[in-house]
Amino acid sequence: MDVLLLSRLQFAMTTFVHFIFVPLTLGLSLLVAYMELKFVRSGDETYRRMAKFWGKLFLINFALGAVTGIALEFQFGTNWSRYSAYVGDIFGSLLAIEATLAFFLESTFLGVWIFGWNKLSPKMHNAAIWLVALAANLSAFWIIMANGWMQNPVGYVFGDGRAELGSFMSLISNEFAWHQFIHVLSASYVLSGFFVLGISAYHIAKGSNVDFFKKSFRIAAPFTLIFAIVVVVQGHSHGATVAKYQPEKLAAMESHWETRTQAPQYLLVIPDPSNQRNRLELFPIPGGLSMLAYHDFNAEVKGLNDFPREDHPPVMTTFLSFRTMVALGFLFPILAVWVWFKRKTPEDSPLLLRILPWIIPLPYIAVQLGWIVAEMGRQPWIVYGMMRTSEAVSPGITTAQVAGSLAGFMAIYGLLVALCVFLLSKYGRKGPAPAPAVQE
Repeated sequence: MDVLLLSRLQFAMTTFVHFIFVPLTLGLSLLVAYMELKFVRSGDETYRRMAKFWGKLFLINFALGAVTGIALEFQFGTNWSRYSAYVGDIFGSLLAIEATLAFFLESTFLGVWIFGWNKLSPKMHNAAIWLVALAANLSAFWIIMANGWMQNPVGYVFGDGRAELGSFMSLISNEFAWHQFIHVLSASYVLSGFFVLGISAYHIAKGSNVDFFKKSFRIAAPFTLIFAIVVVVQGHSHGATVAKYQPEKLAAMESHWETRTQAPQYLLVIPDPSNQRNRLELFPIPGGLSMLAYHDFNAEVKGLNDFPREDHPPVMTTFLSFRTMVALGFLFPILAVWVWFKRKTPEDSPLLLRILPWIIPLPYIAVQLGWIVAEMGRQPWIVYGMMRTSEAVSPGITTAQVAGSLAGFMAIYGLLVALCVFLLSKYGRKGPAPAPAVQE
């Protein structure tokens, strides 16, 4: 393996691990804020205990996630210095705003929330966690605007041999990036909803703190259903933006090789990338792909064979990741509807209670596959149509250096993931602190 491949593996691995933590932070912060709001409005102590219990799981996830994110930004200097020099004026400005505005806001008010339980009024304390939730989602906005620019570069001018910022408004109104942002956010909320539902179902099935977890279940049920539907509907819309701005990626996602009008959607496909065709195509929906991509059954969909071979994304990886993500994306609304109907009496459905804890990993898999589609489907470009990934790697670093740092990252990140799973499992199974005794 050369420096380029090792650097790609290193960035992919660290991003993959960091993105294990991010979605739960985005959604669980909102749920904790809402639970505490219910306490402020009703005075019901159960909701205060809920905010503390789910807030503890949020803090474990946040702390370990923040650690894993630090290394990503250093790699732009160590492994991708040519990329940083070429587009740093644009990409760097968005990351700087994320760190100095959103992350510091999130961290500051998280500290206020942790240490302010007995020092602030209930309303002020609740305001602190709402600001944490707002800042967490604002942080995601800036990061995705940066990634969206790599997918669809806009608002730049060339000067002094590199891309420079031409229009900040164009940068943050990037259509592709907004579709990504909504898709990632709604998927993260689905993940967080199933996280709360899974742990709640575990305790209800055991008969442990039943009233506490039935209330948690009832809060998470509509939250999960709404965003499970949003993911599917908005995902279709996002697919149309991919067709518009990155037709090679769309062709790879569908393993679509020949340009044609009324392009069918095959339900079963086995790609054969080495021969630039499909080995098997079964169950076509006439015009289905044209409709999905351009909202027109007669539209022309360009096939991979009409793009230069050197511009093809990795077809098999992109195709399998996309198809698996879509299958999971359709599973979640079905489960969420079932949960919705049982939200008031989940204890009457033992099968649902047994299933939900095992569902927790599936949204994690779905969001990771989504990132694989986004990033692998953009290859061979690091900035689509502007700079190839092979042109972005740092000069002067050796294979041994990158291999050594990759091994180190794998060991440290592996420990962090194991620690997170252990702590979330331990405290999730343990349940909330006992309710305070009522004084007579």
